[in-house]
Amino acid sequence: MRERQICATIDTLALTEVFDRPAAMRVLRFLNEELNVHLRDETEDLFPLLARRCTAEDAIEGAIARVTADQIAATRLLPRVRAMLTRCLDRGDELTATERAGLAKFAAHMRRHLVAENAILLPIARARLTRADLKLLTKRMRSRRGLPHGPEAADAD
Repeated sequence: MRERQICATIDTLALTEVFDRPAAMRVLRFLNEELNVHLRDETEDLFPLLARRCTAEDAIEGAIARVTADQIAATRLLPRVRAMLTRCLDRGDELTATERAGLAKFAAHMRRHLVAENAILLPIARARLTRADLKLLTKRMRSRRGLPHGPEAADAD
């Protein structure tokens, strides 16, 4: 849900000629504090676990490759997106038409990643991952975020 919200905010920044400072700050905060953690959740934990649990008929390798391709494309654009938003925030500049197009391209890659993840990977994960797998994923994700993962943490369901 958070990524969808950020994509919508990026789209608004890309379409609006008047630079929205609070929106840009929300996007930068997400890019700097949340996105890398989310991507690590997938690449270090979810994808390897799915690869171990899925059968050949799940064709999980292709689905993971599709999601990973959009992750890589978005990650390559990330320094440029950060730089243009930071420049506008620091100098009070407006985004150029080229920069707005770059933002739209970045959001499109993020959105494709989300679509493949939600439509393909998560349904397979629901079918293949065990309760123990979900608890392990929850523990690793909470740990990565500095959150407690003992009895006081919510169940993975």
